[in-house]
Amino acid sequence: MRDRLLAAPVVSPPEPWRRVFDHAYGRPVGGLLGIGFATHPDSGHDLVMVVSHDGHGLFDAVTGDMVARDHDPDEEDAAPDGVADLSCPGLGPVAGSRVRIAGLFGGGLHTTAGDGWTLEVVAPAWPHERVLLSRDGGLPHAGPHGEQWWHIHHAHYSELRAAGFSPSGETVAVATSSDLALWTRRAE
Repeated sequence: MRDRLLAAPVVSPPEPWRRVFDHAYGRPVGGLLGIGFATHPDSGHDLVMVVSHDGHGLFDAVTGDMVARDHDPDEEDAAPDGVADLSCPGLGPVAGSRVRIAGLFGGGLHTTAGDGWTLEVVAPAWPHERVLLSRDGGLPHAGPHGEQWWHIHHAHYSELRAAGFSPSGETVAVATSSDLALWTRRAE
């Protein structure tokens, strides 16, 4: 199994998935601590909240646009480790709510979508983690790479912080200490 995982190159996932950001590793976010999901109250799009050493940002997971930014959050809300549910206050269209954050301080994102897609993090050459998307139920992956499972991200340059689906199952997010990568299956 280890040799099979090591031999699988990074590939784009199949339709209906598409990359949100143009860069191969996603959107650079230095000092990224964690991410969380919310839903835009008007468009219904998934939103991704990013918590970093440089503040908080909110991205539309369908368009990739930055929806809101707070360069200087209150000290007690700057990181999610100050509260039991690992959350930070929402901003922009989700101000007034709290967003649970997964990443450096713990927490987690969904590893399955309601229609059978699965996301796994494996480390056949630790500490370099790989993110696998599949629709065959997960490891040990019966089908060939590129048909039933896809190696979509390789965190060999930064530490993986979180990987998972949005609650809607329409977005896959991979956050490292330096980047945010998003895939969506929702049309713009």
